[in-house]
Formats: sequence, structure tokens, C-alpha cells
Amino acid sequence: MTPPAVSAAQSQPESPYAWTRLAAALALMTIGGAGMYGVTVALPPVQAEFGLSRSDASLPYTLTMVGFALGGILMGKLSDRFGVLVPVLIGGTALGLGFIAAGNAAGPWQFALTHGVLIGLFGSSATFVPLVADISLWFTRRRGLAVAICASGNYLAGTLWPPVLQHFFDEFGWRATYIGTGVFCWVSMLALSLLLRKRPPAVGTAAAQPAARSQSPLELSPNALTTLLTIAAVACCAGMAMPQVHIVAYCGDLGYGAARGAEMLSLIFGAGIISRVLWGWVSDHIGGLRTLLSGAVLQAVALALFLPVESLRSLYIASALFGLFQGGLVPAYAIIVREYLPPREAGTRVGVVLTATLFGMGLGGWLSGAIFDLSGSYHPAFVVGIGWSLVTASIAHWLLRRGWARERLAPAAP
Repeated sequence: MTPPAVSAAQSQPESPYAWTRLAAALALMTIGGAGMYGVTVALPPVQAEFGLSRSDASLPYTLTMVGFALGGILMGKLSDRFGVLVPVLIGGTALGLGFIAAGNAAGPWQFALTHGVLIGLFGSSATFVPLVADISLWFTRRRGLAVAICASGNYLAGTLWPPVLQHFFDEFGWRATYIGTGVFCWVSMLALSLLLRKRPPAVGTAAAQPAARSQSPLELSPNALTTLLTIAAVACCAGMAMPQVHIVAYCGDLGYGAARGAEMLSLIFGAGIISRVLWGWVSDHIGGLRTLLSGAVLQAVALALFLPVESLRSLYIASALFGLFQGGLVPAYAIIVREYLPPREAGTRVGVVLTATLFGMGLGGWLSGAIFDLSGSYHPAFVVGIGWSLVTASIAHWLLRRGWARERLAPAAP
């Protein structure tokens, strides 16, 4: 009778198995990120081989991100219904086949559609939303830290994959590297998926309840709260996109060159990895909504720092602070979903909200460019980014006030 008891103990939140599962999720997200960052490294050789314009050569990236965004909702629903193992198995297989098929593409449209469907929609998307939602079910006291560590896999992928792929592109060519990457992703992801076979304990608890809550503790319906979080997600990431998408061009306009801008972009992502872990620890102490409010206000402050400074040193400092301030925003949404919405719907609702962050990035990147075209300066775009951040802060503050009002009225309830 001892082995079943040990197994049951290992399946509880905060158990050693939960931390092992987190390590597997971090590795899976880092590997799955090859689909998003690989296509950016492949852009120059693919453009040269197929004789494309720069805009046409960028289409595979656009399709990959669209597929990644839409696939997050689909994979979240699959995770809610069948557990995270199913989307991870689909993702590993699709990502592997996608890289192999893209490496054998006969033309640009085949290459682009393979990225959009196999690599984006069914591949990389399975290694973001489902894993974040699943990890949120395996931790209670350290949920914020665990979700932040898991979500850091996306930044780790952006740090590790580009130089690795570029090395092999130089040595063996992009086609052979794509095929080899596909085999590696397929084998490694299927192996890591073996660690995800257990169902989360929170799902079992929720299933035993007679009915799901019609309202969250904030006295909002689940759909109403999800809608507000979706608006907040679009707004915060529209502001976040301003430096991340345009910092290289901004440095070029100031006369510092694209290389300096690339260094600042790398600094933003590097600081973001540290930031996500720190903000995860903070959210365990103050909750998801307070983390969202603090992060949105600090992001507005960081964007404001770009306005008066144009010296190289000041831009490096502003970039580092921006990375440190904004890193906790995206994981905060998963924490809020777990704190206020039914566990059995975590995958779907986390998928909807995190997909909104991707659309926010797309909107903010395009809008900042449009504002520059109209004004001839990035300063108005920074101001708009500050406004977007304050929209998110306002939503978080309003939700917090509802929670405070409910707590004040609670003692008077019968």
C-alpha cells in the first residue's frame, strides 16, 4: 500500500514532482520557441534563395505569429478537456514535421504556409498557453514564481535559438539546419512530455464540485472578467511594443546605428528574464491584480524615461529599466485567472487573455510606426504607449476596488 500513498503525495501542489514538471515545462517552452525565432534568422537566406522582397520574405513570420496567437486558444481548450499532454504531443509532432517540411519547401508560399499552419498554429502554440495554465494548477503558495519561471521559457528561446541557428546556418545551410531542428524538436518534446502524464490536482478538486461558480469573487461573471482582462492585455502590450519593435530604428534615427539598438533590445529581453522571476516572487505576496497594477504603472514610468533622454548611456539605462518593469505583466494574467476563475477553464481563459497580448504587440508595433510616419518623431508614440499602459492600470485598479468593497461588506453579510 505504500507506493500508491507516495504517488498521491507526489501529485500534490508544491511537491517535488510539481517542481520537476515545472522544469519540463520550461524546457518545452524554450524548445517550442524555435518556431517563432527560427524564422527571423532564416529571413536573409530564404529571401536570397527565393529572390523575394523584404516584405514578402517577412510573410512567414507574420503567419507564424498569427497561427501562434490563434493556436493558443485552440490548445488551451484541448488542455482543459484532455490535459496538457495532448496539446504537447500535437505540438511536438507538428513542430518537428513543420521544420522538416519547411526545410524541403520548393517555393516561398510552401515555406510560408508551413510556418503558419504546422509551426505556428499547431506547433509552437502548444508550448505556451497550455503549459502556463497547467503550471498554475500545480502550485498554490508559490504559484506566481512558478508561472513566471515557466513563462521565462519564451525569453530564453529568444536568447538561445538565434545564435545557435545562425551557427548551423553558416556551417550547413538553412535547409539542413531546419531539418535537423525538426528532428531535435520532435524527439526532445516527445521525451519531455512523458513527465506531464499526471493530471493536475486542482482539476480533480474542481470536478468534484456540483457546479462552476457563476461569478468570480469580484462579483463579475467569468466572461465579464475575461473580457476586462483581454482589454487590459491588449493595452499593456500595445504600450510594451513601442520599444521592443522600434528601439533599433529609434537608435538609427538618433545616429547611434542599428547595432546599438540591437544591443538595447537584447538588454530588454535579458532584463525581462530576471524581471519575470522577481515579479513572480512579488505576485506570491501581493496577488495577481496588484502585480498587474504595479507593472502597468512602472511600464508607463519606463516609457516616460525615453522622452527626455537621447544620450547613449541614458538609452541603455532606460532600456534596462523597461525590461525590469514590464516583465511581470504577461504572467500576471495567468495568476489572475487562477485566483478568480474556475480551474477547469484555466486553459481556455488563459489562452484567450494571452492571445490578446500577442494582438496587442501587433497593434502597438504597427501603430507606433504609423505615428512616426505622421509626425516624423517617436516621441508621440512613446506618449501613446504611456496612455496604453495607464488603461491597463485603470482596469486593474477598478478590479481591486471591487475586491476591497466586497471585503468591507463581507462582515455584514448574514
